[in-house]
Amino acid sequence: MTSLAKGLRAPWIVFTAAAAFSLLVRSSATATSGAPRGQSASTAAQSAATPGPGQPASQPAGQGRGGGLFPPTDPDDAEGFVPLFDGKTLSGWDGDPTFWRVENGIIVGETTPEKVVKVNNFLIWRGGTVKDFELKVEFRLGGTNSGIQYRSVELPDIGRWILKGYQADMDFGEAFVGNVHDERGRSPVGEGHVVLSRRGQVTRIVGGPKYKLVGTIGDSTALRGAMNVNGWNQYHIIARGPVLMHLINGQLMAVAIDEDTKNAKAEGLLGFQMHVGPPFKVEFRNILYRKVS
Repeated sequence: MTSLAKGLRAPWIVFTAAAAFSLLVRSSATATSGAPRGQSASTAAQSAATPGPGQPASQPAGQGRGGGLFPPTDPDDAEGFVPLFDGKTLSGWDGDPTFWRVENGIIVGETTPEKVVKVNNFLIWRGGTVKDFELKVEFRLGGTNSGIQYRSVELPDIGRWILKGYQADMDFGEAFVGNVHDERGRSPVGEGHVVLSRRGQVTRIVGGPKYKLVGTIGDSTALRGAMNVNGWNQYHIIARGPVLMHLINGQLMAVAIDEDTKNAKAEGLLGFQMHVGPPFKVEFRNILYRKVS
């Protein structure tokens, strides 16, 4: 090799490596974002969904040359769910008639200055127990506090229609709405109440009990906005083994992974809460249940 070739060799290698690296970076960026430089990902997705020359119009969006990386999704529906409320009577349900009634196709729970709740009690579904399941319920809360109890047990020694167990919490002031609550459960002092997972968090509960933050869903204060105050909302509860998920109006609110073998409950009763406090009204309708196991 001549001295001239030797002199050119090193710069040529550097240039080639630099060029290759530049090309790799540009290719990687395009593959990651799916959009050419200067074009947003959403614009690129829209362009990809629009058939180009020679591309069949029937090709599903998101497939293209990548081939189904982002398959289309449809809104969740009620397939496989069964109603637990006939819209006319409280058949299959058991609660204090002082507070619970059916009105205009809606289950209504109401307290007044003359009809005061002295201890939290429940309208209990007597159609069986729930284990691994999904529940979709529309609710409207006019004050104070309520909740949806599940995988729960009765406490006849305390009183009739009293339940202990998991609860999908809701309250008019939005301080607790979305929480995974343990009614009369793992309180540090005696048999009380404790929040297993706060709104905006994914929490793992282990023996002790001890609570470990696995991750976050979002800001707790911002997530309060998922609930339509004074309006109708949908509570969606998903229970799969130790994993308990609460969604309101399609927004994931809290997740508890209950691995506390001493206190975790795999199966139990379902009910709606009538809470102590000032007079208030809570309504439930479109109660849909899907059994998984």
